[in-house]
Amino acid sequence: MHAHAPTRRRPRRRPHRACTALLPLLLWLGGCDRPAPETALAPTGGATPVEAVTVLTAHLRGGDLAAFARDALPADLAPALEQAWREDRTRWPLSELPLSGQIPAALAALHAADAERALLATFDRQFAGADGELRSTARALAVFATQYLAQSPGFSDDERQHYTQLVAATGEWAARAPLADRALAQQTVEALTAAVRRSALDGDAALGRAGMAAGLRRLSPVFEVAKQQLRAYGLDLDASFDSVTPTLASQTGDQARVRLRYLLDGRSIDAEIGVERVAGRWYVSDFLRHARTAATPPPGP
Repeated sequence: MHAHAPTRRRPRRRPHRACTALLPLLLWLGGCDRPAPETALAPTGGATPVEAVTVLTAHLRGGDLAAFARDALPADLAPALEQAWREDRTRWPLSELPLSGQIPAALAALHAADAERALLATFDRQFAGADGELRSTARALAVFATQYLAQSPGFSDDERQHYTQLVAATGEWAARAPLADRALAQQTVEALTAAVRRSALDGDAALGRAGMAAGLRRLSPVFEVAKQQLRAYGLDLDASFDSVTPTLASQTGDQARVRLRYLLDGRSIDAEIGVERVAGRWYVSDFLRHARTAATPPPGP
């Protein structure tokens, strides 16, 4: 008979050693009932007055409307704006765009099943070959827009001074642009209808359901296509964004002025805009003012 080897007793596993060995896994899984740390909100705006402008310009250059909205305001204001958007009380920051009130109707028209046929039929009926009339209309609209900017109480002095220059430059562009070119019109209609259908945003109700952040993300490709089509008509907005040169004009405490110079269709734009510091970050004052107004709940009954 073979003698059996003595049975070796396994050493008792010490709990603290096992816990030490498993510590990385326990921490990863959130073990030991430790509360998860709160996630800090990512900083928005700019670290300096000039950066407050360059950050927003870069988002427009990249066609990212959601990022523009995020960095145009302090993070703690975003939830109230999201709520206001879903309650159809605002469409900020779309309201910062020219003709923003026409955006929902344009989305509905471009999303329609027969959009290409209907829009081109309207073009053929009203605009095809009407170069002279369109140039006259462009000049008249520029004059009207300038008068509106001067008289409307909704604009700050900075906005009036800046936007008046924009209106003059775009009016001159429109007076020279081939707006009556049917081939370009067909190309534009086809590109925009495809982009709007991909967004699945067929009007104001769809924007409200999507919410501000998601709605702006879905609109961003439409914005990019619109820039591409304007380029075909001779207006290169990306070249304008690339030409932006902001410099610090003055600063007193939490208030500053930034001089903004750039080219629009070859015309020099020179304006100053106010920026302000909130919780250590800088924001464009007019955008922030509009956002705060849009986020304010309506008065109770």
